[in-house]
Amino acid sequence: MRKTTATPADVARRVGGIPAQPVRKEAGSMVESLIPDGGSAPHAGVAGADDAVLGVIAGAGPVSRTGERPTVRLRDVGPDEQPRYAPEWLELREPADAAARAMELLDPLRIRLANLPGRGGLAIHDLGCGTGSMGRWLAPRLDGAQHWILHDRDPYLLHFAAVASPRAAADGSRVTVETRRGDVARLTPDALLGASLVTASALLDVLTREEVETLAAACAGAGCPALLTLSVAGRVELSPPDPLDDEIAAAFNDHQRRGGLLGPDSVTVACEAFAAHGATVKVHPSPWRLGPENASLTAQWLRGWVGAAVEERPALAERAEAYLAARLAACAAGELHVTVHHSDLLALARPTGGV
Repeated sequence: MRKTTATPADVARRVGGIPAQPVRKEAGSMVESLIPDGGSAPHAGVAGADDAVLGVIAGAGPVSRTGERPTVRLRDVGPDEQPRYAPEWLELREPADAAARAMELLDPLRIRLANLPGRGGLAIHDLGCGTGSMGRWLAPRLDGAQHWILHDRDPYLLHFAAVASPRAAADGSRVTVETRRGDVARLTPDALLGASLVTASALLDVLTREEVETLAAACAGAGCPALLTLSVAGRVELSPPDPLDDEIAAAFNDHQRRGGLLGPDSVTVACEAFAAHGATVKVHPSPWRLGPENASLTAQWLRGWVGAAVEERPALAERAEAYLAARLAACAAGELHVTVHHSDLLALARPTGGV
């Protein structure tokens, strides 16, 4: 899934710190990595040719063969579609994401997790995990043993996420990781069986209404809470202001809604969907606040933000080119401040098992 409010082509620049891409395994290799404390991460597997023709990846899709794990179904796209997000962009935005996530939602989440049935540790599904930033942020803030199931369509991102995952919880308990390759647009009915928590970052806004409703139903069926962070809210504030700010923002928001995706409407739709299944829903703002210390991130975000707006409204192109040049110059001079509004959502589904 898309992991940023910027267009990937505009933000795929190297910023350092990314490991070399893993060597591909032979067709039919396993896609699961179980990583204990101190262990090393095997490379994520790659789909075989037959699976690619069918539009599915080994281990993904509805349960149809003996021994196949229930996981997530791929969108109906061609097998050669390129991954949507550069890991360099995901790494660049990770500190801003960590600073923005709503700490206020952690206490009610901890209370719910402490009261879930069973004492065998937490099973946490991270949907569209990217490079694993959610796990690095959340796992050390939760007590107790944790097993993270990381879902993403890009095997390289899964490799990165597994290698860089935390190994210990807040109280020193063990954290292990499993990777599952596949898209997260639609969950299979049994995908969340035994789940303690579902997490995601920057995911809701790239789902359709139907997909959000399916996600809410799956969480309700599993009786597990969902912490869904950093969904775009459709509002951006730049200082100093410019007369073109609002027009660029409106065009970008329209771009986010292409193809029936929810974009800035996603949190409202998700609140309705989870509430319809009896969940208690809490929403808290989680804005990026970007200043001179975030110049690299701000510049990359600006290129993607303006680029998407122009793609949506080509008539903006000439004015947007001058606008972007001026904004980038102000950014480089340390004179630009940007607030990109997001929302974090915590949905506390009714636990199953009579608790």
